[in-house]
Amino acid sequence: MQTLTLAVGSLGALRGVFEENTLDLAEGAVVVVVATAAAFTGMPEAAIAVAEVSEPFGYRVEALMVADRAGADEPYFAQRITSADLVVLCDGSPLHARSVWRHTALGGAIGQASRLVAIGSVASVLGAVMIDPRGGAPTTGLDYRSGVAIAAPASDEQLMRTRSLMAADVPLVVLGPLGVVSHDGVRWRVLTDDVVVTRGHDIAGL
Repeated sequence: MQTLTLAVGSLGALRGVFEENTLDLAEGAVVVVVATAAAFTGMPEAAIAVAEVSEPFGYRVEALMVADRAGADEPYFAQRITSADLVVLCDGSPLHARSVWRHTALGGAIGQASRLVAIGSVASVLGAVMIDPRGGAPTTGLDYRSGVAIAAPASDEQLMRTRSLMAADVPLVVLGPLGVVSHDGVRWRVLTDDVVVTRGHDIAGL
């Protein structure tokens, strides 16, 4: 199966992806929801919200409530990721997700997933370059899908700072609520509006 990764700006954008069947999922597909990033805002609520979007399409949803590194090194959780038809990463704190997933069995399985969706700010962890949401500075991501740095919308001042600090060879993708970008294992593509791509301070393409 060809690898396909999507970064979506919100649950609404995820619903659109399912309606278009962009991920080529069959009815009964197993969707594993990883709620790590929502540890501080409510993992059950975040997982239920994804399930409510997924279930009308006939998918079978399973949630993994992994909040710490000890859980992330449990072989069972990594196995569930490996056997899933689709892995969905809940929105929340990308810094917490990065700290839990880095160099763990769960994180390794996420990085190898053939069908992966990251919702909202957690998409920032996917690249080699991650945008720190606390001030907009580039930092080190998990390098699951290289080629771009993904950021959630921020103030004009913070985005200007981010663009000033970015290396010119790494596009910055600001993903609005309705935005969707995809990675097919080779390159990134913009699939919907509500996405702004820049190199430095200049508007660019992917």
